[in-house]
Amino acid sequence: MADTMCRVLLYHLFSLFLSNVVSHVKKKPYLCITMKRHFLLRYGTLASAMLPIVPTLAKDKKGNVAVDKREQPNVIILYADDLGYGDLECFGATRVQTPNVNALAKSGIRFTNVHAIAATSTPSRYGLLTGEYAFRHAGTDIARGNAGMIIRPEQFTIADAFKNAGYATAAIGKWHLGLGDKDGEQDWNAQLPMHLGDIGFDYHYIMAATADRTPCVFIEQGHVANYDPTAPIQVSYEENFPGEPTGKENPELLYNLKASHGHNQSIVNGIGRIGYMKGGGKALWKDENIADSIAAHALGFIQKHQQEPFFMYLATNDVHVPRFPHERFRGKNPMGFRGDAIAQFDWTVGQIVGELERLGLRKNTLIILSSDNGPVVDDGYQDRAVELLGDHKPAGPYRAGKYSTFEGGTIVPAIVSWPKRVEAGQESDALVSQIDWLASLSALVKARIPKGGATDSQNRLGTLLGENKDDRPYVLEQAANHTISVRTRMWKYIPPSQGPAIISGPNMESGYSREPQLYNMSQPYEQQNVALEQPKVVFEMQAYIEKERAKGTTYTSPISK
Repeated sequence: MADTMCRVLLYHLFSLFLSNVVSHVKKKPYLCITMKRHFLLRYGTLASAMLPIVPTLAKDKKGNVAVDKREQPNVIILYADDLGYGDLECFGATRVQTPNVNALAKSGIRFTNVHAIAATSTPSRYGLLTGEYAFRHAGTDIARGNAGMIIRPEQFTIADAFKNAGYATAAIGKWHLGLGDKDGEQDWNAQLPMHLGDIGFDYHYIMAATADRTPCVFIEQGHVANYDPTAPIQVSYEENFPGEPTGKENPELLYNLKASHGHNQSIVNGIGRIGYMKGGGKALWKDENIADSIAAHALGFIQKHQQEPFFMYLATNDVHVPRFPHERFRGKNPMGFRGDAIAQFDWTVGQIVGELERLGLRKNTLIILSSDNGPVVDDGYQDRAVELLGDHKPAGPYRAGKYSTFEGGTIVPAIVSWPKRVEAGQESDALVSQIDWLASLSALVKARIPKGGATDSQNRLGTLLGENKDDRPYVLEQAANHTISVRTRMWKYIPPSQGPAIISGPNMESGYSREPQLYNMSQPYEQQNVALEQPKVVFEMQAYIEKERAKGTTYTSPISK
């Protein structure tokens, strides 16, 4: 009791001192800089020692005591890669067990009508992190591993929102949005002059692109992690380096996975990649350890920042090719490596939730789990995913998957859990787009979005937290060929575009057609095109797309190419 009274007395004395300082500076403003320096040098240690034990009594403009920032929730966006709507047990899967994801869903809301922004990775991630549709920004197609930064420092990001609200911020795992200032000009042996620290992330431990693209190293704080000076790194997407083996010319060196299509350039860890690379040495990753490394760094960030609110963008790699899970999971699922990878993703979820519980943070941590686009089975490696699929339906009841204009390309599983505020055991069929998560979460933490920032993101926090089931009027969906489709609760409209009906390699239905397509979504598989029977609806849906294009865009219609 005496100790507590002493602390309170110290706090009031400290407050009185600050009041006198402020009063003095107001009378003599020219002393402001000098006094600030003197104050920080002389009293900074006292202030830092007192802050953790004395309540923050900041006041708003009306003089009301503001909420202690430690009451703000921690926020984690757990973003899976190529995970389909039907790939989780709690969304209908029967050939894979996902107990940790199931438990997360039971603790909050299972959303059944959430849409990624695009049917491929880079544009989806760009939209989620900036609140801007990728078709408005050049260079947002599937990025090379040596792409320059696609999100530029002058853009407002979801990390900026949280950082401005007093949060510690992190991006861990798959990035695939470029590094450095310009394409192909990175010096991977030095500190990158432009990285995630320039767009709001305090800490970042990332893969430059994806596991199937060079460079096959992790980048931590803008520098190659575990850098090996004896093996300087070179990367090219134009030509191979002399004397370096490739999957195409040296298939005997592919001892872990062989290519089914593409993915036959540089070989790392017995697996062919897209792009060429030389060097790396001990910095090169082993695919079987990627999930462990991502999880370990995520747990380290949570532990380090457990005493303050934090935001973490945790992007796993598991289901994306090359699928080569840790031996703890390999051979455990009847669907082979793809099923094992889903189980490994579930393990990561369990690691994060378990650590939050251990540290007493789970109740006040908002977790949003989702995926960047729809699923693909054969995406370039002979991992027997097609052969062993059985009756498993990666996209659930929806047509096609990754790359496609059909619904399976963008409808994804989504779960929201926040025990302190979100009622458990809910299900929501509200029409939701990931483009709105930036504005919604900014509203949650009272972060102001600057003029011109997050231009396409809407505040739909009530829907996200289960306070209502209000539909977004419409969502836009971008296919691999840049076709922009529009979806309302009842209708799905796909405008005319060029391209093959089947995307070779993954053998995926594209949905591309020179004819307009309109589907009644009360029949989810998009089988009967009723565009000719519903001209008024087609006109209304076209108007939605044109309205969005009119806001300003670099969009080029695929039919005009």
